[in-house]
Amino acid sequence: MRAVKTTKAKPRESKTVAPSAPPGAPDPLIIRDIEFLGGMASPTGWRPPDLTLPEVAFSGRSNVGKSSLLNALVRRKALARVSKTPGKTREINFFRVNKQFVLADLPGYGFARVAKTTREVWRPLIEGYLRISVPLRGVVQLIDSRHPPTPDDLLMLEFLAEIGAPTVVVLTKIDKLRPAELKQRIISLTSALGLEEAQVIPFSTVTRIGRDELAEAVVELVGEPSWRAAAVQEASPAAEPASEV
Repeated sequence: MRAVKTTKAKPRESKTVAPSAPPGAPDPLIIRDIEFLGGMASPTGWRPPDLTLPEVAFSGRSNVGKSSLLNALVRRKALARVSKTPGKTREINFFRVNKQFVLADLPGYGFARVAKTTREVWRPLIEGYLRISVPLRGVVQLIDSRHPPTPDDLLMLEFLAEIGAPTVVVLTKIDKLRPAELKQRIISLTSALGLEEAQVIPFSTVTRIGRDELAEAVVELVGEPSWRAAAVQEASPAAEPASEV
């Protein structure tokens, strides 16, 4: 795993997961059971009470294709609602998968038409959840492959690096680009993000390219120990040896 870097500042290290699922490999994430648990509307509001299940959060700007990606990942047509109005989702929605882990669908950020007061509510909701969620194992950060990363994208990656969250970077909507154009876009985007090509997962909800690679990355995150616990342990001062009497 490599460190996520941004062009704005030098953040602390945040792990990324590189795609590695070979073509034709068995499905790394077979969905047997999935259940919507509810929505979290404020930093101190309701959230899933079972803190023993690992959580993986999905983050991205409005209209990045997050709902469609989640539906493709779990092979469902309408798990996450695909809205024609970007910025409409205002809660963190939680889905329990196979009774083993939880997917957290964060509200999209950066949509200009959303009222400023609404954006001011979303920011503490998203950042508060990412900072304090005990079961969080990592974040899947989505970037639209058709455009350069936005300032909000870079700020989010910098924030994830600051808190030390393991991060999987996914480039969405690659079916909208011609093959030659896609190759150049990947080179340009990875350069702008300070990553290598092997550290991002190109994804299409139309062709399902990248689905198994992302599924494998999610399974890997779920299987990791809590990075928060490790960070607390590293930050704790070493116990002083007992003095001899």
